[in-house]
Amino acid sequence: MPGLTGGCACGAIRYECSAPPLFAVNCHCRDCQRESGSAYGAILGVPGNAFTVTRGTPTTYTVTADSGRPTTRAFCGDCGTPLYGVPGSAAGAMATIRAASLDDPGLFRPTQDIYTSSAQPWDHMDPALPKARKLPGVPG
Repeated sequence: MPGLTGGCACGAIRYECSAPPLFAVNCHCRDCQRESGSAYGAILGVPGNAFTVTRGTPTTYTVTADSGRPTTRAFCGDCGTPLYGVPGSAAGAMATIRAASLDDPGLFRPTQDIYTSSAQPWDHMDPALPKARKLPGVPG
């Protein structure tokens, strides 16, 4: 899946990634629920050195994730489209692209549901995907 491209709904922000994803997950943590306005965030983790914003300057904010670590979220300040995140624990080594912001979101193929301990009762997860209540190595 090299050559990923995407951006916001209004076209002000564009990005590209020259490497294949490190992982593809559905994250059910409360932070991803709030960011997506839905049951989970569809997330592609990619190497930070292969990810580049090619147009515009996203607006960012930093929150404390369920892991207890800070994570910075990037979105379009004009149209509000969530674009990607930079986990504080990865310190620039990774970006987490929001699958819905891809030019071809059909490329997203989740391999796991994570933070299922925060999943909403009305969220019907794919029973074929492995489940993790939290991320490995994260306390709690």
